[in-house]
Amino acid sequence: MTEVPTPAAAAAVDNPESTPAVDNSAAENPPVENSSPELSTVSRTPEPTAAAPGAVDKPACSPCTLPALPARLLARLLTGSARALTGARSLWKGCEPQPRQRIYFANHRSHIDFVLLWSSLPHELRRQTRPVAGADYWLQGELRPFLIHQVFNGVLVERASHDHHHSPLQPLLDALAGGDSLIIFPEGTRNLQDDQPLLPLRSGLFHLARQYPQVELVPVWISNLNRVMPKGRVLPLPLLCTVNFGAPLALAEGEGKAAFLERARAALLALAAEAD
Repeated sequence: MTEVPTPAAAAAVDNPESTPAVDNSAAENPPVENSSPELSTVSRTPEPTAAAPGAVDKPACSPCTLPALPARLLARLLTGSARALTGARSLWKGCEPQPRQRIYFANHRSHIDFVLLWSSLPHELRRQTRPVAGADYWLQGELRPFLIHQVFNGVLVERASHDHHHSPLQPLLDALAGGDSLIIFPEGTRNLQDDQPLLPLRSGLFHLARQYPQVELVPVWISNLNRVMPKGRVLPLPLLCTVNFGAPLALAEGEGKAAFLERARAALLALAAEAD
């Protein structure tokens, strides 16, 4: 079992939206700045025009400087903050943190599961691992699109699409075809039930495993996070939580959807029992 030490940081994480699981039963990388030199031109500065009588000079509005913030610096700030505030430890029990193409599938209890799991990966793995997120949430405003595209490099899914000819799994399949790893939460929603540790898994995980059998499926159990960040809280409580990585799974030859999903669910529950 390999434990990855937790770095310290001082900033807080703003409640990110959870990552959806994709149910197929019904059915970017950051922009690279152009480094090529351009010819510089000298332009004549226009003379200022006289203000109209009675007009009041207004200061020019400064443009939003958020996109100029280096994404790498912000990523380090967010990952360090998430792990410092939750006291999270990464325990690699069934596999090692190796640069292999994987689908990390985890239980879903809190809004910060998404950031915490991604933050628990070593830096070299985070660069090739993309969390799956709902476009309806992450495309709102200016900050969220910047974070999901420039920092997390997420894969966006239309959760309420009415186009029956478009598979909601297609963005995930495209990411896997490009060699990326993924983070998904196959329960499909946050589990707020205290008497049920894990909801039934949806079918998206099975379809991904069937179409990409060479990709490792790594179960991940995030323990104690529902106590660290319970419903209604903005800041985490000072408790410790762990991110437990289990042994990779693979779809067996001839294995059906129901049997596979039950086996994947059992793998998560086994990690939960070890974490208690």
